[in-house]
Amino acid sequence: LQSKVAYQLPSPQPRGSSRLLIFWLSGPLSVFIILANLFIILGILCNRKLPGVASWFFLSLLFADLLAGVALPFIPWMQFENRRGYHSCFFTHVAPNYFFLAFLANLLAVHYEKYLCISYPLHYRRFWVHRWVPLCLLLTWTLPLLFACLPVLGWNQWGPSSNCSYKQIFPTAYLYLEIYGFLIPSILAMAFMSTQVLRVARHQLQEIKKVLRSVHQGQGPSELEKQLELRHAKCIASLSLIFLACWVPYVASLHVSVLAIQNHNSIDSYTVLILTCVGSGSAAVVPIILGLSNRQYTQFWRDMVAKPSCGRPRVPPLPRPGWHGMENSQMLEQSESGPRWPCPSQVSGDLQPLVRSPSLSASL
Repeated sequence: LQSKVAYQLPSPQPRGSSRLLIFWLSGPLSVFIILANLFIILGILCNRKLPGVASWFFLSLLFADLLAGVALPFIPWMQFENRRGYHSCFFTHVAPNYFFLAFLANLLAVHYEKYLCISYPLHYRRFWVHRWVPLCLLLTWTLPLLFACLPVLGWNQWGPSSNCSYKQIFPTAYLYLEIYGFLIPSILAMAFMSTQVLRVARHQLQEIKKVLRSVHQGQGPSELEKQLELRHAKCIASLSLIFLACWVPYVASLHVSVLAIQNHNSIDSYTVLILTCVGSGSAAVVPIILGLSNRQYTQFWRDMVAKPSCGRPRVPPLPRPGWHGMENSQMLEQSESGPRWPCPSQVSGDLQPLVRSPSLSASL
């Protein structure tokens, strides 16, 4: 996710304008990512009613994203050459690379766990992702570590009189393998799983509409149909916006990096710096969007704000469409005032199993 930093010939020293550009682009993004992840992590840890498996995967993702936010300001400096020693040079290059690889691995694991939960709700508990959660989390951290440490284990171009630069740490073959063997395939896999989740939601929605029309023959679309269609449309719009605003800049920065590897003089250094900071930062914002869209992850903070008005009766709000809609539906079913969407008392007995379908609730 490190956008492969400016793969041009390393500049001897950063100019004053480059320093300011790095500071004002990566600094605020890094602070926002760190604080937002701490906010969501505390909200999850202080909420004891959260389901186990999904929360553990998402907590691991938030910690990885927190480390990625810490490493974000150091990534653009890899473009420049300096005179660090062997150990400090390898640490300043390998550590940020590992943090972002671990972040992407955890994000992929979260998507995969949710994809299995929604696509195979009846067999989900049989999958190894659910049964061996500690092993899955261990793999999401150790496999990126092994790949990131390959330059330390000998796959590098360091010489006795080498200066510290990314060209001495990461060979060209290593960079191509990371970009086209792990980063871009992971993004495509997450896009595929998101599309499959939307397909399952659409199928469940069509089934509910068929039953509703059979019950209310000769009438127009019911209010429940309109609500379901609206929620499905909002879900599609939100996922599309996340992909366009967060992943497209990152993928663009990766391809610019590849062009810079092939032709060192074709791309201006300022262009690569801007794409590096914006692309890496926008991708690191994805877990924050997913976390804030889940009302259960922020339930603790909303309860803290609502304490002064605790004497008034509190009506649980409708769940917003998002990636973790299953937890939202479970929260409403467990609330004292009962679920508000859809209201079982307003739905006939034949429709209640469909309305409470786990795959539809999770996808919407």
